[in-house]
Amino acid sequence: MNKSVTRSIEKYEKAEFGFWLYLMTDIILFASLFATYMILRNNIAGGEASAELFDPKFALAETIILLLSSFTCGLAVLSLRFKNKIASLAMLVATLLLGLAFITLELYEFKLLIGEGQSWQTSAFLSAFFTLVGTHGFHIIVGLLWCGTMILYVAKKGTTKDSLRRMTLFSLFWHFLDLVWIFIFTIVYLGALL
Repeated sequence: MNKSVTRSIEKYEKAEFGFWLYLMTDIILFASLFATYMILRNNIAGGEASAELFDPKFALAETIILLLSSFTCGLAVLSLRFKNKIASLAMLVATLLLGLAFITLELYEFKLLIGEGQSWQTSAFLSAFFTLVGTHGFHIIVGLLWCGTMILYVAKKGTTKDSLRRMTLFSLFWHFLDLVWIFIFTIVYLGALL
């Protein structure tokens, strides 16, 4: 192998290693937020409990949208792997639109809760809820920015190995966010039914 190829491989391996380190720190972050939520979920300060505040059907709609975005993200990677630039771009745009729909619903839910006087200042339970779900929402916004960047990158550079490497890292991040949401849906929204 020549030196430029070796440097390129080393550069990607360092980027991939750095990405995995970042993902591990995110796992620790979300584990801490889930633990905090579990500890504080009954500290409602005389206010309404989760069963009275949350609509699992609404959260189910968010879940379906996010899972669909994960599917389209996976199709974008596969399309890029098979050198189909148009299909990859179409699936990335679909991922972006579904992600925007998800974050819109999440912000709408926050607006409804705050409008009913149920903010992060109301109780320890709601503080933990807004922190957990809001942190996930912030990550979704970062993912949407990354998705938009990938759309521009693939449109400009095409179906190169570098495009596939970058798309793979984005896809891992997006699938991670979907996995975190599954835990949120199960623990926060379905847990409210118990």
